[in-house]
Amino acid sequence: MKEKVYEYLRIIPKGKVATYGSIALYLGNKNLSRVVGNILHSNEDGDNFPCYKVVNAKGYLSKNYKFGGIDEQKRRLEGDGIEVTNYRVDLRKYKM
Repeated sequence: MKEKVYEYLRIIPKGKVATYGSIALYLGNKNLSRVVGNILHSNEDGDNFPCYKVVNAKGYLSKNYKFGGIDEQKRRLEGDGIEVTNYRVDLRKYKM
């Protein structure tokens, strides 16, 4: 399952985000969102597996983003051209 999550991270295009739930659906079970979160938190290679592109179902960033916290996740998303307001992304505009 971990490999499939990492595979999904690599197909999220620049300027787009995914949600934990959309990755869970990709895995075949919408109830695996927490499992996805745990897998992302164990990610050891944030450059090759860009977990910063994953937000919650309401578009909020992760308070516990592994590679530098929420401000670093915000910085990386903005570097991809994604507008972040109050640590939230407009899913209607940016969701893959």
